[in-house]
Amino acid sequence: MAFAAPQAFRPADLARIPAVSAALEWIASHADWITGRQIDLTEIPAPPFGEARRARALRQLFASAGWKPRIDREGNVVAESPASGDGGLVLVSAHLDTALVPSGPIRVRRKRSRLLAPGITDNGAGLAALLALATAFRAATLKTRRGVLFAGNVGEEGEGNLRGMRALVADYGRRLASAIVIDGAAIGRIVTTAVASRRIEAVVTGPGGHSWADAGAPNAIHALGRAMARMVTVPVPADPPSALNINVIEGGTAVNAIPSRASIKIDLRSESEDVLDHLEAEVRRAIELGVLAEREWARRSAPAFGFEYRLLGARPAGSLPAGSPLLDAIREVDSYLGIRAECLAASTDANIPLAAGIPAVTVGGGGAGGGLTPSRSGTIPPAARWASSAFSSRFCSLPASRLDSAPRFG
Repeated sequence: MAFAAPQAFRPADLARIPAVSAALEWIASHADWITGRQIDLTEIPAPPFGEARRARALRQLFASAGWKPRIDREGNVVAESPASGDGGLVLVSAHLDTALVPSGPIRVRRKRSRLLAPGITDNGAGLAALLALATAFRAATLKTRRGVLFAGNVGEEGEGNLRGMRALVADYGRRLASAIVIDGAAIGRIVTTAVASRRIEAVVTGPGGHSWADAGAPNAIHALGRAMARMVTVPVPADPPSALNINVIEGGTAVNAIPSRASIKIDLRSESEDVLDHLEAEVRRAIELGVLAEREWARRSAPAFGFEYRLLGARPAGSLPAGSPLLDAIREVDSYLGIRAECLAASTDANIPLAAGIPAVTVGGGGAGGGLTPSRSGTIPPAARWASSAFSSRFCSLPASRLDSAPRFG
């Protein structure tokens, strides 16, 4: 049953709405179940462009909760809660893919209050929070004035280039009123500024040869070495915050062979698209000069010695305006729960809606996590964080009803 909503809510008032209270109580009483599903999903490998198995598992979990989920054209798992009034859709998403996937099976280990495994926080924590929120919605038969679109999306990590979020915004863009992205574990951050990025690959090819018999032939690795020596001297501004990172180097076949092919990948980031344009131009020039210098050094002619420059992905910049109702709502919820979070800039799925002018934030799913290393770990999140995620739906204009006592949070 839907009710007329007052103009503004306080979190304490929201918590007393019977359906909201029931949803939060469900979350608090199912903490072990939520953690179990986080483990199950994390143990299904989901590298970029290889998320299908994990997507099918998430779709089944949504279906078991009473949703009618589907997998869209890009591979995203989507389930839509209809609106009880007007006002478009609120997107709540968590990405399916994991940056670092080991070659063998993934097994989550428990060490006291910690869960240890690649991807357990990024984005096992986000997927667990998404599933908990969607399941609680169904269990409590919540009705919202705005519709809610729950999505487990592909393509956030690495060279995925935010392809899953791009598809969601393309398909639902005109209906989207706002978006909450759940990424990682940390509850002390709210991403409100989208850092633009460009991922580049440079491939140098040449004749190769034997290190002695063909001495003096141009060397693909040497050319990229010269290029990298130039790149690391490029001034990278601190204001606006920017970064240049050479992250993958490949090439060569044997210790006594002149490599015929070598490649590097570079990650450029900045809060300014203009700075990013400048950094990319400097990187390209460094590659051109590195190849030219190796050609000039070589004692053997090699007309075919050259390079290929590829843009692997580009993420747009954007920001949430000051005074956004979405940010105000999350701030009020966090204050109610005693959570202190800072606003910061990062490159996440929220880049796409923010660049399209759709209010969006990225928040953590709960607990604490490690860095981008193969042995990532995370703490088991408290039920209060799941409650915070649910409370964030305040901006959906949840319908008001008779106010009962507020629930406790564990």
